[in-house]
Amino acid sequence: MSRPRVWFGLLAISILCTGPLITAANWPQWRGPGGQGISAETALPIEWGPATNVAWKTALPGTGMSSPIVWGNRVYVTSVIEGDVIAGHRAVKHRMEKDEDWIHPDSVAGDRRHTFKVVALDAATGKIEWDRTAYEGPVYDARHRRSSFAGPTPVTDGKMVYAYFGPEGLYAYDASGTLRWTVREPFRLLGLGTGTSPVLYENLVIVQRDEDNGEESVIVAYDKTTGKEAWRTRRPIEISWSTPVLVQASGRIELVTVGSERIIAYDPSTGRELWQTKGVASNAIHTPLAGHGLVIATAGYPEKRVIALRPGAVAEDQRVAWQFARGTGYVISNLLYGDYLYLFADNGIVTCLDAKTGAVKYEGGRVPKPAKFMGSPVGFAGYVALTSEDGDTFMLKAGPVHEIARTNSLEEPVYSSPAIANGRIYIRGHQHLFAIGLP
Repeated sequence: MSRPRVWFGLLAISILCTGPLITAANWPQWRGPGGQGISAETALPIEWGPATNVAWKTALPGTGMSSPIVWGNRVYVTSVIEGDVIAGHRAVKHRMEKDEDWIHPDSVAGDRRHTFKVVALDAATGKIEWDRTAYEGPVYDARHRRSSFAGPTPVTDGKMVYAYFGPEGLYAYDASGTLRWTVREPFRLLGLGTGTSPVLYENLVIVQRDEDNGEESVIVAYDKTTGKEAWRTRRPIEISWSTPVLVQASGRIELVTVGSERIIAYDPSTGRELWQTKGVASNAIHTPLAGHGLVIATAGYPEKRVIALRPGAVAEDQRVAWQFARGTGYVISNLLYGDYLYLFADNGIVTCLDAKTGAVKYEGGRVPKPAKFMGSPVGFAGYVALTSEDGDTFMLKAGPVHEIARTNSLEEPVYSSPAIANGRIYIRGHQHLFAIGLP
């Protein structure tokens, strides 16, 4: 039986699919087409387990929290192998106020040797096609104890795959695994690691690179063929982990970024600032959402924030459409699926809002057993799939009434977000990559 290839277009929510024309058969970046975590595919399994609907299961070299990406018959992931302590080495010191030797209490692994990997697998069989070491050696900065040096998700246009490891560099490989170029520019991350993933726009690879206290924060674009810097724009933003999104508004394309201090939109071709407004006033981790003529920025710590903005050429006093101050978690990004915005707390409690108005449809929706969450949800075939750290995926029926239809378990910890392509769901476990679907 052939698998359907559904034209994704603008995802019906005003998100631009960049680069080559993207169909729902590909999942080319963090949170898929448009960076929104939504698949238009319908021929997908909604039931799986260790012995049910697992097409293949492949052991990965090292570990990571980055998500898989898929283009055609290839799946790409990044990973890291933690090595031994390097005598006399420690990660960069941090600048907190006047203290030049500050160490975050949750900062770890800055004194070790690490090996950063980019891996390509055959989508049909799970066979590892190639395994490349992007970088090996000491790290410039440490990471949070619950994070990973392989945190950012790579991005691909089908010809090249771009893997980002924060201070350890941006690496461009062709489909055969040949390294074409690399850019390495160390920067400080408070010893908490990198979270933002690269995005593609036309001939550019764009990275939001916010550091420690904001003195050297930039958003920067590189030519995707050569790695030559195309533009660089300074940002008045302290450290963030959010990935920007591309939206279409007022007849133009805007690159919308979220920070604690400011939410800023740029022209992705030039880096010129288009507009800015007040930020989330909390740690900027979540990826912004787009739909119904709005961009929705969220945050969960220390304050819970949901801010719905009108992008484009809008008067500043008309920029904010509505706000909400409950329901969000610390790390997990939220989901706009159809007419509804789903907010997720770290323990999986769900809040559902009308995406256009912010009106509450329900609050306090619970998963059937206690759980914690690091990976972000995906929406497909009328369901919102939310995978816990225990490897249980709770299938929430989309809509204004809370209902968990079923629970699917892989019996392996999961800390990343799924990818969906060609009738399969790819879930990265702590040690394995799983392909959910018919063999």
